[in-house]
Amino acid sequence: MSEAITADKAVTIHYAVKNPAGEVLDKSSEEQPLAFIFGRGMLIPGLEKALEGKAAGDSFEAEVPADDAYGERHDGLVQAVPRQMFGDNEVEPGMQFRASTDNGDQSVLVVEVNEETVTVDGNHPLAGVDLKFDVEVVDVRDATAEELDHGHVHGEGGVEH
Repeated sequence: MSEAITADKAVTIHYAVKNPAGEVLDKSSEEQPLAFIFGRGMLIPGLEKALEGKAAGDSFEAEVPADDAYGERHDGLVQAVPRQMFGDNEVEPGMQFRASTDNGDQSVLVVEVNEETVTVDGNHPLAGVDLKFDVEVVDVRDATAEELDHGHVHGEGGVEH
């Protein structure tokens, strides 16, 4: 019997994540599964809940509502800022920037540009989107003391130092 996924286990998975229309938004490659320490907040909450108690060899689907994924969209995170804040840089919709806010740095997406203002959206691109995951658990083991200290898995599928 293989080990169950619980806090501080080193877990390796293959995954594919889809939006409600069934489009694949992201997935692990055969050569590069996702390796992480479970229970450390490295995954969205809904996927972490779905993984708890699973073991190597388990395959499953998990439907994760937006509020248990990247959260709901917040209109307050969309704002127009003066065009001159970008200096002489060319700015067009779709570009991403790091912005300093009262809550620290965050990524913003440019959604509209005119001569006076640039409208940016600080919501995560998947905020407000329900997600569906196809998951295969590849491996579950105790994380080493060094991995726990560093906060990530070393070696296969994890970080190499």
